[in-house]
Amino acid sequence: MQVPLQIAFHKAEKSDWAEQEIRARVDKLQTYHDRIIGCRVTVDQRARNVEGTLPPVVRIEISLPGIAPVVVAYEPDRLQQKYQTPDLGNAINDAFSLAERRLAQIKEERDGRNKDAHHDSQRQFLGQVAQLYPDEDHGFLLTNEGSSLYFHRNAMLQGDFDKLRVGDEVRYVEEVGDTGPLATKVRVVQPDRN
Repeated sequence: MQVPLQIAFHKAEKSDWAEQEIRARVDKLQTYHDRIIGCRVTVDQRARNVEGTLPPVVRIEISLPGIAPVVVAYEPDRLQQKYQTPDLGNAINDAFSLAERRLAQIKEERDGRNKDAHHDSQRQFLGQVAQLYPDEDHGFLLTNEGSSLYFHRNAMLQGDFDKLRVGDEVRYVEEVGDTGPLATKVRVVQPDRN
């Protein structure tokens, strides 16, 4: 890295083991992408509950040449859904696992070997437009499982975002973004309306 690693603890008690774990995981990130310019990791205890069981937010910002920084923030509510008693170790592990996947994906795209493109047909799901916010360029899809999934105007591969209506059927690929799952490669099943 050209810029030294920055680690900050905000409203969270600084611990040697956490700092050592973060340093080790940042070293490992460089095996996923060899052109990292710099990395900043923030451990932020945004909220506390009576039991003191809310884990902190671990935010990782990775600078790469030629693209916007990669930012990963693993929120406490996701950890609480995944673990019975989440802690800082879980927060660090999950945030860095997500960062590793993002860096590997970026490197594949840079090298022109995006393997996912060949398997999109196997990863496509059928959904329905549930909400639209045209002024904000996004909406939400209703998945087969009954959950909502964010999608942006730029995710439309087939069909016109401005002609979408609530209830329209679409095919999409689900991916994990900076803030969680989202729909990409959205294609309208029915032809566009005039």
